[in-house]
Formats: sequence, structure tokens, C-alpha cells
Amino acid sequence: MIYLDFEKDIKELDAKIKELQDEKKPDTKKIKKLSEKRDEELEKIYSNLSSWNRVQVARHPDRPHAIDYINNMIDGFIELSGDRMFADDNAIIGGMGYLNNTPVMVIGQEKGHDTETRLKHNFGMSKPEGYRKAIRLMDLANRFKLPVIFLVDTAGAFPGADAEARGQAQAIASSIQKCFDLDVPSICVVIGEGGSGGAIAVAVANSVMMLENSVYSVISPEGCASILWRSQDHKEDATKALKMTSHDLLELGIIDNIIEEPVGGAQRDKEQTIANVKEAISAELKKLLKTPKQAKEKRIEKFTKMTRL
Repeated sequence: MIYLDFEKDIKELDAKIKELQDEKKPDTKKIKKLSEKRDEELEKIYSNLSSWNRVQVARHPDRPHAIDYINNMIDGFIELSGDRMFADDNAIIGGMGYLNNTPVMVIGQEKGHDTETRLKHNFGMSKPEGYRKAIRLMDLANRFKLPVIFLVDTAGAFPGADAEARGQAQAIASSIQKCFDLDVPSICVVIGEGGSGGAIAVAVANSVMMLENSVYSVISPEGCASILWRSQDHKEDATKALKMTSHDLLELGIIDNIIEEPVGGAQRDKEQTIANVKEAISAELKKLLKTPKQAKEKRIEKFTKMTRL
């Protein structure tokens, strides 16, 4: 377990509990008492997180990633690869499967969970071929009348020279346009970070939801602080100004719903988090499938209203 800087007391309590559990004759009463104290402290901390704290939780390496949700929510998942133009981009995972017996298309941004997989998935930062793959999968969803589920988790699109040379901006814009053009219902869940155009390229949906401790903004707090204050030391001020937390964005009308996380964040109970996300998506999908022919019109209307906020 990786502990964040504001979880120092939790770390000490967990260490004491582990020490007692490892004894030849564990004192169960003392372990229970310390566990209860730890749970109370967790609830106290997580009920009063600052905006910057939520950014830290959203970036926690132990949070469940797109591949975890796909493996545990989608039955019979068949991954589809490549953009049919240049290459396959592992920063975006997509394919078909069943959500509660309903056939769906899933497109998720994958960061990876260790050094090897993070390098493989480029830390979730897609190149043009990733967005073109997403476009191809959305075309397939349209053809076969499959609702689309987007799982967003990226710091932003890959900013390298090779990506720019292959038309990064055009690929992002085309992916956004394709999201609008979908004739089928679509649902987006921000499961970690939702960074800039790299996120919104696969986040224009009929229903946009966020996990409680996820974040979604036009720029990172560090990037904003560097521009406005000429120093990343002001990242906490930038986080407040950006209003990038789920509660801020729900109040502003940018998202439609907040999915509750277990006390202590998604990283402390991945199974329950995934179950919560599955339940929320299933409920939204059930509503949207009642009037599937209106999906495109309602989506355009929804985002047009946002431009007037």
C-alpha cells in the first residue's frame, strides 16, 4: 500500500496492526480496537479532503485502471486493436463485450500499474493512432447499434514531436466530432484523471459521470500554476481555481452524477469501486436505451448548453 502525505497517521496505525497480526499469538481485541480507530481516522480524513488532496487520490497508482473495470464488468470482452493507418496505441484499450447481457462497445484509457505496463501504455497518454482507433471503434458501434462506454483516465494527450507530426490535434478534434456524431447512446466515467483535450476526445457522452475522488480539467494544476504564478509551488491554489473536482463540476453542470468511492478512496477497495461503477453505468444505460434514437440529438443539446454557462 502506497500512502499519500496526508495519510501519515493511517500509515502508522496500519503498521501497528500488521505488527500485531504477525505475532505468534495475535491480540485480537487490540487489533480490532486499532482497526476501528484506523477506520474512524480514514473517514475523518476523507470527509474533509482539499481539492489538491483529491488530485493526489485521483493519481494514486493503486487505483483501479480501465483494464480492471473491463475485466470485472464486461463479459466476453473482445479487444480490437490498431487504427488501420499507422499502428496500435496501447494507451487506449477498446473492444466489444456484454454489460449485464447488453452488448456494448468499451473504450478506455489505460495508464498501467507498474513500470513495465506504464511504459507499454505510455502512462495513458495517447498518440494520434490511439484516437483514430477510438474513432474506428465508434464507427463499429454505430454500424452494429452498440452503446458506447468511455472510461477516462489520462493526464493528457502525448505531447511528443512524433505525435504532433502525425496530426495529434486533428486526431483529437476528429474523435470529439465522432463522439457527437454517434447515433447510439454513450456513457463516460472519469475514473482517475481527466486531462485536457486528451480526455475530452473520448468524453463527449449522453451521460458524464465521475468517481468521487477523480478530477477533470482543461490543464493540470502544475501547468496552470506555471502559467499564472510562474511556479509550481502554487499548484494547490491552481487546483482550487480550476474547480476540477467532481463536486465542483457537478455544481457547475459539467457532469451528471458522482459515483461514490469506498472510505479511503478507490485504491483501498477496488472490488467495491468497480461494483459501484458497474451499477451506475447499468442504471444510466437502462435509461438511455429507452429512447436510443434521441441519443445524438440530446447529446448535442447537452453540450451546446455548456457553451452558454
